[in-house]
Amino acid sequence: MYLPQEIIRKKRNGGLLSQSEIEWFVAGIRDEYVTEGQIGAFAMAIYFKGLTIEERVHLTLAMRDSGTVLNWDDLDGPIVDKHSTGGVGDVVSLMLGPMVAACGGYVPMISGRGLGHTGGTLDKFESIPGYDPYPSPERFKEIVKEVGVAIIGQTGNLAPADKRFYGIRDVTATVESIDLITASILSKKLAAGLDALVMDVKAGDGAFMPTYAESKALAESIVKVANGAGTQTTALITNMDQVLARSAGNAVEVREAVKYLSGEYRDAALHEVTMALCAEMVVSAKLADNLDAAREKLQAALDDGSALKKFADMVTALGGPADFIEKMDDYLPKAPLVLPLNSEQTGFIKEMKTRELGVAVVKLGGGRSRADQKIDHAVGLDKIVKPGEAIKAGEPLLYVHVQDQAQFDQVEQMLREAIVISDSPCESLVPVFETISA
Repeated sequence: MYLPQEIIRKKRNGGLLSQSEIEWFVAGIRDEYVTEGQIGAFAMAIYFKGLTIEERVHLTLAMRDSGTVLNWDDLDGPIVDKHSTGGVGDVVSLMLGPMVAACGGYVPMISGRGLGHTGGTLDKFESIPGYDPYPSPERFKEIVKEVGVAIIGQTGNLAPADKRFYGIRDVTATVESIDLITASILSKKLAAGLDALVMDVKAGDGAFMPTYAESKALAESIVKVANGAGTQTTALITNMDQVLARSAGNAVEVREAVKYLSGEYRDAALHEVTMALCAEMVVSAKLADNLDAAREKLQAALDDGSALKKFADMVTALGGPADFIEKMDDYLPKAPLVLPLNSEQTGFIKEMKTRELGVAVVKLGGGRSRADQKIDHAVGLDKIVKPGEAIKAGEPLLYVHVQDQAQFDQVEQMLREAIVISDSPCESLVPVFETISA
């Protein structure tokens, strides 16, 4: 039995917390014998004094073990997943899960909704009529076993201490602590019972972390802590100085994901990030000996249609239409107006204020400024230009999917200011910066 104020004082004064102290405090967060004020003070003490890697491991495991930890002993292959720190046009999960499943991995992906300028995987899937992101735990396990992949939302019995802890951090200005971000992300992911995890940590204008140095520090923290907790983990730092896909929104991104899987269209930057993350997953899961062999397997899964079939089977298993792939345009919501944002000058795309493009989608109703807001799945942006590309006056920089002209007028200037055009040629951006390994 500990006194919460003594644990807070110890950390406030720069002391090292023991495993049992951390476990007791986290149990108090879950069982509510530690007050909101004490949790806020605990978070602030960590924010200023930090945690060692060992303390981060103990905090992560305590929050993981505050609820159900999934067990996959009845499966005959590796359990592997990916987590992204969030971006604009980050449609990767929709292709990645089916691609890795087609290579022999099992992918029980527990995803979130969008908040702020970043999109959410669950919101994208809810563009599909009937798709149920909250199956029973038994049904979730059945789908993973039968299909190889299921992308669902977090239920209350997975890392419940993190849910309360995060809510209090959100209102006490302690969200930005890398130590606490690490434990929050990993407690939920490791509760899925993974053998291996690959992190996609974004860096750049549209990223959650404000600087490259902080993105790298978060990637290194996650890799050290996850491996310390017994889960094989690597991280890629990827470029969020441009919209990753050619679209940003919900239904528009689902369309692009299906076109990617079918081979109808694959944007080069999106393809490189997707393949890089998938290859790390396949190697970490010991389904290929090296990254080149993994890429060959993944490309084969795209070429022979097996990855697209995994996507279709998952959609059907989670309540979506059995003929979704064949009749995608009949099922996905469409905005009444699709209007071009034409360039006012000839030149080259120099820079993209990615965060502002994400904010524009939120303003259209395609994202949230509060967690309880409903969203419009039909609105968004597509056919977006990218840095390095040439543009002529009068050609579209992108297309805006809106409910009416007034919506377009509301975001037009913001969109124009977010895309910077130069008179001289510019280079395209590198999609993947570096890989962080244990």
